[in-house]
Amino acid sequence: MTTSGIFRQKAGFAGERLIVLPPAVVRQLEEDPLTALLHITDIGYFPKALHHYRERLEPISQYVFIYCLDGRGWFEIDGRRQEVAAGEYFVLPPGKAHRYGADDAEPWTICWMHFKGDSASLYAPERVEPMALLPAADSRISERLTLFDEIFATLSAGYSRGNLLYVTSMLHHFLGSCRFVEQYRAASGGKALSMVEMAVHYMRENLSRRLTVEEIAEQVGCSAPHFAALFKEHTGRSPINYFLDMKVQLACGLLDTTDLKVNQIGCQLGIDDPYYFSRLFKRQMGVSPRSYRQVKKG
Repeated sequence: MTTSGIFRQKAGFAGERLIVLPPAVVRQLEEDPLTALLHITDIGYFPKALHHYRERLEPISQYVFIYCLDGRGWFEIDGRRQEVAAGEYFVLPPGKAHRYGADDAEPWTICWMHFKGDSASLYAPERVEPMALLPAADSRISERLTLFDEIFATLSAGYSRGNLLYVTSMLHHFLGSCRFVEQYRAASGGKALSMVEMAVHYMRENLSRRLTVEEIAEQVGCSAPHFAALFKEHTGRSPINYFLDMKVQLACGLLDTTDLKVNQIGCQLGIDDPYYFSRLFKRQMGVSPRSYRQVKKG
């Protein structure tokens, strides 16, 4: 199994998602000329993964991709330890022993995958070190994470050849958006944004985190009191309430289009207390998340 190794956290993490493709499916991917170029063997999402630790003394044949969405972590390879912060990813090459884990004080939230194939090396950075994917006016982080969710949802639906081919096509796009980040951002055809538009964009790119008014104001180059007043003047909502509204809007979409559990959706939005998430959702939508999911739409 590709996930072999020393793993100190045995019980899993609240809100986690995980798929390990069966060996027979992996062999099918390796033998198909289209998917042999690039394919996934494992994929997952671990929110606030306290005590997450993996040590592989026996090297594996896949690249290991880890994208830190929040919190902090670290990895060690070739005797060198490197720290990983929110908004950074790294790729560990096959054939080498390695270790990685979450920070004890600020455990990371990560989306991760193992991939391999004849063209897999194209998507590995030249240096094994943390690579930044930080929010900016043209960062498109939310689009990248939507790609990840779609890869996961497609694999969850089964391993038909059509599903596997579609996953591989999305995998090229997802990994390319990380490896060739300048080109990925430039392709958005970005335009100059107003201060409020910049703030909304920053919120959208950080829906998995908890933000403060001060942090958002700093991103748009303004004092917190002036920014809060200007934002409310233009939107009718305080920055934090607007941000929470965006989280609930995304939650509605996830409830409509996925089979994620309510606590998994809350964790994906940076809300690890399911009761608070349900209260927040009901305050805006008038019904609980579970009741909302049962309502027929369209």
